Amino acid sequence: MARPLDHDKRAELLGRVVDYIGTHGLDDLTLRPLAAELGTSSRMLIYYFDSRENLIVQALTSQRPAFAEMFGDVDTADQLEKRLLELWKSMSDGGDEVSSRILMQVIGIASIKSGVLADFARDSVRALTDALAAAMARCGMDSSTASVQATTVGAGFRGLLLDRFTTGDSERTDAAAAMLFRGHT
Repeated sequence: MARPLDHDKRAELLGRVVDYIGTHGLDDLTLRPLAAELGTSSRMLIYYFDSRENLIVQALTSQRPAFAEMFGDVDTADQLEKRLLELWKSMSDGGDEVSSRILMQVIGIASIKSGVLADFARDSVRALTDALAAAMARCGMDSSTASVQATTVGAGFRGLLLDRFTTGDSERTDAAAAMLFRGHT
């Protein structure tokens, strides 16, 4: 009889996996070195997560901001701009920076390869776009314009994150994010 999953241990592992990937990246991530760093075995990681890809997706899912909740009560352009700036701060150099860096790697992988990681990337893009579009509609935009505008802001957001993480230029990317959010909300 298989032993039951220890959900507390699993949750702890997910947080530590995000930290590990944040330091080492995804490009050459294998389970043995990851397991050694975590003080477990690759067999236990497979037991808890089924595969390397599922492990990555579950770790990122545990860290993804709740976009629908974050923008769920927004009904003015000023509120929307403020929430976008808060999200930007958190994802670019705050508590969500590590998972944001990993998400950008996953989105890069998704642009050339299908599978679980690509599905996660699409779901993440859709979650932000849908939350922004709903907020923009509550701010008075018609739904088709809100959808296009949300796509523009979301794509700009991701592009600015890539720029920030690649160049390290926080001053320029912060100014660009503020301009993007002010100009499209």
